[in-house]
Amino acid sequence: MMSDNILPSQKIFSIKDARELSRKRLPKLVFDFIDGASGDEKLAEINSKALDQIRLEPKVLRNVEKRSLKKKVLGYEFDFPFGFAPMGMTNLSWPGADSMLAAESARNNIPTCVSMASTTTLEKMYELSEGHSWMQLYIFQDENFVMELLDRAKNTGYEVAILTVDVPVLSRRTRDDKNGFSYPFKIGPKQFFDFATHPTWSISTLLSGIPKPMNYVTSKSGDGIFKRKESRGSTDWDTLKRVRDKWKGKLIIKGVMSPDDAKQIKEAGADAIQVSNHGGRQLDSATAAINMLPLIRKSVGGDFPLIFDSGIRSGSDIVRALAFGADYAMIGRPVMYAMGADGRRGLRRIVEIIKEEASTTLGLVGLNDINDVTSNIVIDSTVNKVDY
Repeated sequence: MMSDNILPSQKIFSIKDARELSRKRLPKLVFDFIDGASGDEKLAEINSKALDQIRLEPKVLRNVEKRSLKKKVLGYEFDFPFGFAPMGMTNLSWPGADSMLAAESARNNIPTCVSMASTTTLEKMYELSEGHSWMQLYIFQDENFVMELLDRAKNTGYEVAILTVDVPVLSRRTRDDKNGFSYPFKIGPKQFFDFATHPTWSISTLLSGIPKPMNYVTSKSGDGIFKRKESRGSTDWDTLKRVRDKWKGKLIIKGVMSPDDAKQIKEAGADAIQVSNHGGRQLDSATAAINMLPLIRKSVGGDFPLIFDSGIRSGSDIVRALAFGADYAMIGRPVMYAMGADGRRGLRRIVEIIKEEASTTLGLVGLNDINDVTSNIVIDSTVNKVDY
C-alpha cells in the first residue's frame, strides 16, 4: 500500500493518473478551464477515441534493441517526435508553469510554443528554453500589436511563428460559464470558496503573483489588456498574406481541418500546417482531427510538413499520428494535467512516460527509427488508410 507521504508525481503512471490528481489539487474553476471543451464537450472525447481506434500491427523477430526517437521537422532535428503546444495562461495550472515548460524543452531538445497570451514574456521564454521556443499568435482587431510581437520575436531570435486561425469567434464553453471563469478573474463567493478549499494552489499563486498576460503588459502598441473574448473574425486570406510578408522565418498555420484550405495555405507560402481542431475547444460538431490528417496529407503531398495535435493521450498516440501522415506532434492538456498534479516533477514524469511509451510502441511494431513509421504499420481491417 502506498504511503500518504509520497510525492504526487510518484502516483503518476499515465496521463489519466495526472488528470485525476490535477482534478483534486486544482480549484474547480482552473481544472475545468484546462479540461473543458466547447458545446457538449463530446469532441474532446471523440478525438482520443478516434486515435484509439487506430490499431497497429505488431512485428516480431526484428532486432529493435536500439531505437531512435529523433525527428526532423522544418529543418530542425529534435530528440523526440513531440513538443509542447501553445497554451495561454499556463501558469494557472501551477505557478511557474511557463518556466517549467521552457526548461523541459531545453532538457529534451524539443520545441515549446509560446502563446501570445503567455504569462511569461516571449523574450524570457526564449532565454529559459535556451532557444527552443516557437512563437504563436492570433490576429485580433488590433493587428499592429501582432506585428509588434513578430518584431519582438525576430529581435529575440525566434525562427518559427505559428498563426492560429481556427478561432474566428470564441466558442461557448459551458463549464467556464457555470464556474464564472473570466479573465481578469472576478472573485465572488463561489470563486472564493473554490480557492479557499484548494489552499496549496491558492497560496502558491498568491505568493507568486496572479498570472498576467505579460506579452500584452509589455506591449508598446496595445493597451496592455488581454481581451479573451475579443473577436478574431476579420482574419482572412489577406491577413495571412500580410503575416507571410512580415515574417521571414518559418510560418506554421495552426487549426486546419480542411484539405482544400490546406492546399490553399500551402500555395500561400506557409512552411507547415498544424492539423488540429483545437482539442475540441472550438467547433463541437467537427470531426476528430486524426480523421482529417490523411486527407490533408494527400492534399498537400508527401513532402510538405504537417504537425498534429488534438486528442493525444499517450506515446502510442504520437506513433499513430505519424502513421497517419504527421511529421511531428504537439501535446497540450497532458502537460497541463501533469503540472497541476505536481508542478515541475509532474511535468518531468509525464514527459518521461510519453517518451517511454513512444519508444516501446516503435519497438513492438518492429522498427528502430521513428522516421520509418508509415501507414504500413496500421492494420487495414480497423481503419481506412490513405496512402501518402
